[in-house]
Amino acid sequence: MTETAHGVSYVRSSEVYSARGSKIVGLETSGGRTSEGAEANPGFFSGFLTDPRIAASGLLAVADVAATRYYQPTLKSSLDPVVTGNGDRLRFESFSGCCGVYARLDILSDGLDGGEVGKGTTNVDVNTPLRIALSRILANDPLYLRVGPDELAVTTVDGSLVEKKVPLPQRWLRGFAEAQVIASGFDLRAEVPAADAARFLRSLPARGRVPDLWVLPVGRTLRTTGGPAPGAVCLPGPSRLVALDRVLRHARTLRLYGPAVTAGSPPVASAWEATLPGVRLTLMLSPQVSRGFSGEGAVLEALAGEEAQADADLISVLLAWEPCIDVADLAAQAGLTTHRVRSALTRLGTAGRVGYDAAEAAYFHRELPYRVGQAELHNPRLRDARALVRAGAVTVDGETASVRSGDKVYLVDHRSAVMGCTCPWWAGHRGGRGPCKHALAVRMTTRGDR
Repeated sequence: MTETAHGVSYVRSSEVYSARGSKIVGLETSGGRTSEGAEANPGFFSGFLTDPRIAASGLLAVADVAATRYYQPTLKSSLDPVVTGNGDRLRFESFSGCCGVYARLDILSDGLDGGEVGKGTTNVDVNTPLRIALSRILANDPLYLRVGPDELAVTTVDGSLVEKKVPLPQRWLRGFAEAQVIASGFDLRAEVPAADAARFLRSLPARGRVPDLWVLPVGRTLRTTGGPAPGAVCLPGPSRLVALDRVLRHARTLRLYGPAVTAGSPPVASAWEATLPGVRLTLMLSPQVSRGFSGEGAVLEALAGEEAQADADLISVLLAWEPCIDVADLAAQAGLTTHRVRSALTRLGTAGRVGYDAAEAAYFHRELPYRVGQAELHNPRLRDARALVRAGAVTVDGETASVRSGDKVYLVDHRSAVMGCTCPWWAGHRGGRGPCKHALAVRMTTRGDR
């Protein structure tokens, strides 16, 4: 696994303290991008929270995911969550260390009481003392949230910074791109009262040992089914929903999102969203516990096209930290088709510049504070496909293409959107984890890419 050292510098450690008759959650920020450009320690919000206990529980849930590996849990991993200000809301995001669970807390305008929300993205410091303090927040505690250093902190700090260096796996970065592409194919499949959903989850035997399940809505509750069926939602590794325990007692409903499935469908990703007053908490699960989002291959088609890069450059100029990106409006502004705009947004996703919110059925603008501009270079299938094209290994003859790879020749049926191949990758995954390198090479050749 390729890793880079990611350094973050905070003016001081995040903390909960008392002042002016209320508790203040001071979340310190590291370097990031804002609507004004790059800043060392940007500030995005300063104001009260409508429901302190709900917001604190949601922040803890996002931090739980960032500090957990659900697959191979003996290996340690913890990265500071990312926060994005979109002008009308704050979004806190994290990935598990194994890259199989994505968490996002949306504190909406109804959850914020006073104060303007800035625009930009950065890391926020989440440390052990902060977690302990957040867990002690009570419903009647007036709670003031500050995201970014206040003026007092900037002027009185003696120049020393709180610095962290953490290993940042490339697969963790690719997971952000894969997750937003996969989520864009989700639809709302069920919405049940949170109390009924909590009873259902508690009824599952020894959640750490439960195999992958399929879930169907039945009236006000959920039930497991023997396998995939129309309307069912995959629950791969129920133990990975444990972070929901932080908020379900406060939640109104639990919404389930997933792709359309039929009998015989393989395990698929799903999203589980708790709706609370002024807040939404979403957990997205990869198709299997041992299978992280970074290897799903959902972004490969968009990355393979040279046209997508030029389109992404154009679309990036038009983004303005929108909380809900209107694809049709972008297409009109750019003079592109909606298909090309979606491909461009996928390309921007590989640089962490857009995410996808299933509840809004819309992309949103963010700028991850990581160096991921060359994310496609770390994808071996894409890299190998380009090498095949450069070597002249692809021959297209009517409905079938042949690809010479080493001492073998593979046949690719390029008549349909999902191209079949005679290689072992296709035989093992049947397109369920994106195209193989031979299909990618054929796609590049037929489009004239290099």
